[in-house]
Amino acid sequence: MIELRGKAVADALKEKMKTFLDQVDELNRPKLAIVRVGERPDDLAYERMVLKNCGAIGLPVQVEAMSEAVATEELIGTIQRLNDDVAVQGILMFRPLPKHIDEQSVIESVAVEKDVDCMNPENLQLRMVSDERAVAPCTPEAVMRILEHYGYELEGKNVVIVNRSTVIGRPLAIMMMEKNATVTICHSRTRNLAEITSRADIVVTGVGKARFFGPEYFNENSVVIDIGINFDEKGSCGDVDYEAVAPKVAAITPVPGGVGTVTSSVLLSHVLPQAFY
Repeated sequence: MIELRGKAVADALKEKMKTFLDQVDELNRPKLAIVRVGERPDDLAYERMVLKNCGAIGLPVQVEAMSEAVATEELIGTIQRLNDDVAVQGILMFRPLPKHIDEQSVIESVAVEKDVDCMNPENLQLRMVSDERAVAPCTPEAVMRILEHYGYELEGKNVVIVNRSTVIGRPLAIMMMEKNATVTICHSRTRNLAEITSRADIVVTGVGKARFFGPEYFNENSVVIDIGINFDEKGSCGDVDYEAVAPKVAAITPVPGGVGTVTSSVLLSHVLPQAFY
């Protein structure tokens, strides 16, 4: 069994970005703007992680921290200011927003070209028609980066994605089909799910149920990409029962230490696409 750890993938992405930024004068470096409303503990934890990763590669960051009582109009005004700021190349806004805010109007106000987390529906629409201008959602791109890093070709492969959301399952299916994979999208209500997944070459799990997938869902040649992040009495875990499944498949991502480790680096790569030309 091969453990598909995310650190090696994330480190490779960071190294390319750091190499690029080292060649750019500090005053002229692109900037990431973080927009945070309130002080949710998970938002603050994510912010600290992003700031740490930005510091490691030398990417400037601007944090716009706003009161939880902020009005929709004021929040949109802040985003418009960042849209107009030529120094800001990427905008990351933490969600969910407080209930009194019109979240749809806010996410639609983020300029498509600065939308590093694929929030704006226009980016999703461009992604669905394989437009090269589109920014992919970070988690699907992290899955693709892991498979590429570890040398797994998608052409001709039978892939099952157990997630149908617009931020993971659907865009990931498009991205895999662009690589000539044959893709089946399933979900928690799919009948005979184990029968379908056990015939696949690659299985991506994303149902949000701790240790839901046991060995019966896979075969000895399965490559398993677990994007679930759950918590149970043993701590954090994925959708896959790792201890039971890992010895019986060809390769698997751990949780933690797998896809999530790559996602934040993918986010930064959306601020610095020129580092990968």
